[in-house]
Amino acid sequence: MSSSKGPVRAAIIGAGHFAYRMHIPILAARPEVVLDSVCRLGRTELDLIAEEFGFAFATEDWREVLSRDIDIAVISSPHHLHYEQAKAFLEKGCHVLVEKPMCLDPGQAWDLVQVADASGRELLVAYGWNYKPGLDEMREMVAEIGEIEHVVCHMASFTRSIFSGGTLSNWAHIAIQPDRSTWEAPDQGGGYAYGQLSHALGILYWLTDLRAASVQSMLFEAPTEIDLHDAAAVRFANGATGVFSGSCGVPNGHGFEVDIRIYGSNGSVLLDIETERLVLKLPDGEARVAQVPQGAWTYSCDGPPARLVDIALGQGRNESPGHVGARAVETLHAIVASGKARGAEQIITQTRKAAAE
Repeated sequence: MSSSKGPVRAAIIGAGHFAYRMHIPILAARPEVVLDSVCRLGRTELDLIAEEFGFAFATEDWREVLSRDIDIAVISSPHHLHYEQAKAFLEKGCHVLVEKPMCLDPGQAWDLVQVADASGRELLVAYGWNYKPGLDEMREMVAEIGEIEHVVCHMASFTRSIFSGGTLSNWAHIAIQPDRSTWEAPDQGGGYAYGQLSHALGILYWLTDLRAASVQSMLFEAPTEIDLHDAAAVRFANGATGVFSGSCGVPNGHGFEVDIRIYGSNGSVLLDIETERLVLKLPDGEARVAQVPQGAWTYSCDGPPARLVDIALGQGRNESPGHVGARAVETLHAIVASGKARGAEQIITQTRKAAAE
């Protein structure tokens, strides 16, 4: 493999709609990157992508890419394939960016963290908000409010058509169309929790050391038996309580709603992505409001692939590491499992320390 001073040779595994629209153009714009390998099912679409971006090697079998001389791999295949593919490329010695959710099984999620540690490679999860300027100021605020006692974490988005069989007209002009099974198949991680609420959990678990210990939830399901809306009560390992909710019900034409409120023994912190507010509240009426440039937190996922390249070059910090993704996966898995079991409490087995810094 090339050294950090030479070109960074990249592979894309699962070159679907989002990789075509986001990850590949970001990598292609970096002069240090050589687009070596691309993989997806469907020869027509595969050849289109390979020709448009100049990939040296294109295949429908991702295992063929393992023999290539590459430094970084982006795993953007359907959710249920993430674990096997990310593990293989970490073991090969690549830095890996995996789409969210990192995988579907909590044990496999923590195994990926261990594999990354053992290989000395970075595992990044595609949480775009974690790379937005100024958002990490919330971490400093949380440090001032004492022991965390309660959390409210909510995300809603304009995704009803994605999860309930509607049209995808917003993307009709893009050459590579989305594969509906990624979001609509219950056995492949379809549904709102894995597909969208995972974003909010990626922020929460990036900015705090919290880890869910038990979950009780209710789901509002589509006829296809995937969740459209989620409501969950959470107990964290430190004893704190939490309320998580998610909804695909934002009308088209409006933006993402992400609200996280953290209450500690000596204060509270409010994060509202939609209105770009970050507020620390302390005793005696003291408050500190972060200065957020307008539009700074508008969602995009350019940060993770760009940082993947930086890390391969020996620069930059991983702001969406595997342990963040693993804590999200075990929470999401419990939310869906509890909902399917009519609200039965799901105990999360603490098989591994949450932090891997």
